[in-house]
Amino acid sequence: MDVLVGAGVAFLSICLLFIVRLWAVVKSGPNYKPGRKGPVAVLVVAGSGGHTTEILRLMECLSAAYTPVHYVVADTDRMSEEKICAFEKSKQSNAESQFTICRIPRSREVHQSWSSSVLSTLKALRYSLPLVFRLRPDMVLCNGPGTCVPLCVAALLLGILGMKKVLIVYVESICRVQTLSLTGKILYLVSDYFFVQWSSLRDKYPKSIFLGRIV
Repeated sequence: MDVLVGAGVAFLSICLLFIVRLWAVVKSGPNYKPGRKGPVAVLVVAGSGGHTTEILRLMECLSAAYTPVHYVVADTDRMSEEKICAFEKSKQSNAESQFTICRIPRSREVHQSWSSSVLSTLKALRYSLPLVFRLRPDMVLCNGPGTCVPLCVAALLLGILGMKKVLIVYVESICRVQTLSLTGKILYLVSDYFFVQWSSLRDKYPKSIFLGRIV
């Protein structure tokens, strides 16, 4: 009996410590300024279809200080990979662009049931953890695909473990006018900067930042 009580106390202590660390990591976001000592490594999550188009428009606004760039796509998404390669090739720069394209399993396929998507998301997380821990980006930039959830969880875990603070920047799709996407509702709680493109969303979600249409 004493062993069970001790195990229960230890488990609750670990959970409490985890929650405290998570709160500290999330609250430290506004004070964290990546790039003070050099370039900013960026992990960019590219989803299928319009998500990739929007994220590449955002990438056009980033200066050369944001390098290297690590794009992450779902392993079944060939079209996004082609768009990324074309985008990087079209850059007008004297310096050779430094970018990589990484693949992880898709968190949720189109028309996949929500119950089965839990398992596929856990599978994506299993691939995301070693990838993010190896790359150790300074910032994660994402805009809505479900694939960004396990990647942001992995980035948060880096901070919780005290290994590195990773800035999470989320830009909600222009298509979301009245309500956030499911991914947006999840990452609204833990992102450091959460941008919306309609004032109606800014009014509903006070933590969000509204700068008008940015993509």
